[in-house]
Formats: sequence, structure tokens, C-alpha cells
Amino acid sequence: MRVIAEISRWAIPLLLLLIPVLAYLRNVPVYESFVAGAEEGFKTGVRILPFLIGMLVSIRVFVDSGALDIISHWLQPLFGFLGFDSNFAAIIPLAIMRPLSGSGALGVATQLINQHGPDSFIGRLASTLQGSTDTTFFVLTVYFGSVGIKKYRYALKLGLLADLIGLIVSVWIVTKTFY
Repeated sequence: MRVIAEISRWAIPLLLLLIPVLAYLRNVPVYESFVAGAEEGFKTGVRILPFLIGMLVSIRVFVDSGALDIISHWLQPLFGFLGFDSNFAAIIPLAIMRPLSGSGALGVATQLINQHGPDSFIGRLASTLQGSTDTTFFVLTVYFGSVGIKKYRYALKLGLLADLIGLIVSVWIVTKTFY
């Protein structure tokens, strides 16, 4: 265990040293390559900024308008119909927020864990759901938008399907393991 901790501690500093040294030994202009990469990264950051701002504003309006709470309330009977008890109602806002925003979902998950406890059923379910789904709309907006992909209909459908499957499997695994 101590060996793994030491390897983890030194892995990134060694890589940061090793890569430039190997590039220099192979006669790669290290500084010029770094500057060119940083310039391209800056251009990419500027290019995705409007998409990112639009997505963040939309999410804020969605949450602040009360739409998240309304949709969560409407979905509770569906969860009940599917056989989930009232314990699952607390996870609905996280299931809705996760495809929209990673930071928003993290805020909801943190709130659930603080309210119910990290070792509670809801805390474990929130943690599992966080690791089992992705930020589909964020990916489509920022990454697809930054490279100019306009036709993302199938990616949206598959991303949301993957999020739904992640939700179902998270509930199933946590229920079988901890409930």
C-alpha cells in the first residue's frame, strides 16, 4: 500500500520531467512546441466560450425557475409505478441534472450526501449515479459546438439512452448491494 501511495505521489512530477527530456533528446523544439500547443489551446477555449456560457445560463434558468423541482415532482408517480419506493424520490433531481451539468449534478449529489449521509442508501445511490452517467447536453453543446458539428440528433438520443441505462443500473446495483 505504501509503495502505491509513493508511486501516485511521484507519477505526475516524473511525467512532467520525463516528457520534455525525451523530446529534447529526440531534437524536438520543446519550448516552441509548448507555445504552439498553448496557443491552440487558447484558441479552442475562446471558440467554446459562447457555447459554455449559453449552456450555463440555460441550466441556471432551469434550476432557478423551479422547473427542476416541478419535473422532479411529476416524475415521482412514474418511479412509484415502476416499483421504486419513496426513498428514490430524493434521487430524481440528480437524475435530471446529471445529463445537463456536471457541476450542477455535483451540487445536487453533495446536498443529498450531506442530508442523508455518505453511507446511506441515497448517498450511495447518488455516488453511483454520479459515476455511471455523463453530462450529455454539456458534451453536445461544448464539444460538438466547438468543432462545428451541427447534426447531433443520434448522439443526443444515444447519450440520453446511456444516461437512462446508467440510472437504471445504478438503482439496480445499489438496491441489490445495499438495500
